[in-house]
Amino acid sequence: MQVSISVRHGQLAESTQEKLKSKAEKLSRYFDRLMSIELVVDMQDENEPAVEVMVSAEHKHDFVAHNKSESLISATDGAVQKIEQQLRKYKEKVQQKHRHSQQRVSRQMGDEVASESESHEDADD
Repeated sequence: MQVSISVRHGQLAESTQEKLKSKAEKLSRYFDRLMSIELVVDMQDENEPAVEVMVSAEHKHDFVAHNKSESLISATDGAVQKIEQQLRKYKEKVQQKHRHSQQRVSRQMGDEVASESESHEDADD
């Protein structure tokens, strides 16, 4: 998984970039099929920096979150939290879809077994 950080209207210290990178890497705990994470920090208003987090997952799914706050770290935390919610919701949706498809398959198998047993009973008569 690639994590990239870009800064508009300013620069960030290497230590700050590492902190932001470690926060972004925690997203892989919620969904392990992440391809890349991009953080865009906008320092135009130094009193209220803006952070945009863009996550690309397998199968062409992209997640985006924006946040502004009084400090860069809290803005990053807020944006990462929004992405976490999106990833949880997406993962739950995928798992529910998969569970329901398993139930449909088992019902179809049950219907086929029932129809086969009926046809065998008819043949015995």
